[in-house]
Amino acid sequence: MGTAEPVHPGPARPTVLVTVTGPDRPGVSSVLFTALTTAGVELLDLEQVVVNGRLTLGALVLPEGDAEELTEVVGEAMDSIGMFVHIEVQRDGAVDAGRARPASTHVVTVLGRPITARAFGSIAAELAAVGANIDSIRRVADYPVTGLELLVSPVPDGDPDSYPPGTLRKRMVEVARQAGVDVAVARAGLARRSKRLIVFDVDSTLIQGEVIEMLAARAGAEVEAQVRKVTEDAMAGELDFAESLRRRVAALEGLPASVVDDVAAQLELTPGARTTIRTLRRLGYRCGVVSGGFSQVITGLVDELRLDFAAANELEIVDGHLTGRVRGEIVDRAGKAVALRRFAATHEIPIEQTVAVGDGANDIDMLSTAGLGVAFNAKAALREVADTALSVPYLDVVLFLLGITRNEVEAADAAEGVLRRVPIG
Repeated sequence: MGTAEPVHPGPARPTVLVTVTGPDRPGVSSVLFTALTTAGVELLDLEQVVVNGRLTLGALVLPEGDAEELTEVVGEAMDSIGMFVHIEVQRDGAVDAGRARPASTHVVTVLGRPITARAFGSIAAELAAVGANIDSIRRVADYPVTGLELLVSPVPDGDPDSYPPGTLRKRMVEVARQAGVDVAVARAGLARRSKRLIVFDVDSTLIQGEVIEMLAARAGAEVEAQVRKVTEDAMAGELDFAESLRRRVAALEGLPASVVDDVAAQLELTPGARTTIRTLRRLGYRCGVVSGGFSQVITGLVDELRLDFAAANELEIVDGHLTGRVRGEIVDRAGKAVALRRFAATHEIPIEQTVAVGDGANDIDMLSTAGLGVAFNAKAALREVADTALSVPYLDVVLFLLGITRNEVEAADAAEGVLRRVPIG
């Protein structure tokens, strides 16, 4: 039996990177790919971005024939429509250039009003410092804040687990604070897009203000100040919530039950709350509230927003007056997490596919339990444990963390005839 002759591979075929720039208008891609078809190429990669009406379109191709001929054909085609084209022939490392791009491992959302060049530069520098490569950037919002979404991955040959979300976020929190922007970090992929249930705290999250303080105001300035101080201690984590609730409700003893209806009628939603609920319901989310407040006050809100579930405390009312006590088991810090699990189980949704939004220490367990915990203008105790923290007073910013863009929200609102933008001072 003879010995097989060794096979020597021929020279690698060069790849060609074609970059087209100019005014964005219909037909540019059609002209380009007609020219590429004429030249005969295999398409390896393609990416396009439009910024302020200017198009940048990049195509990485593997020509079947002479790369110089391709350059001439594409150049003439782009000249014919007034577009600039840059063509780079890559003769070395053609196999690597044509290899599929690794999937991005993390999503970094930067939110600000505004996002300055200095702020974004600080974020980009910090990403580089932890060995993260920015794969792509897109704007997700221009209202009520500017939102930029960055897909990132470890540098080539890096360890994809070298910066888990908690580590990366901790590294960026300080630089974001100094830059005056919010930064959220999440794993990319299906986990981010699979959320199906969201719960909101009510006081100072879904609505503006604290219901217990609104009720206390009906008992006079002295009682209101006393209740506000206890609320602040509880939300900062300096006082057990159940004990704080008993103290505050005790101060309401003797008030007529009519004050409950009065306060309920005066509730003001946080800016963006309706947009948030409306948009998530369109996407099939189950939406609800878990509150340390009172069911009698929020019932109308639950009906108005068409929420799927609600958990709250119940004020005891006897002979038309508040007794200064609550009925049944108190919805406290632990109780909020229990309620979240109960609602998820009722709707057969894995806890990993849930989102919780809150502002105080009473929400720690709930946010820690949820698949995504969002601290909304929160006290320090909650910001420390949340997956991400927001410092802007607009609840619809939560949508951008879930990968929903302002354009998508407004397109759906326009189709239903409910689109409007409230001027921001």
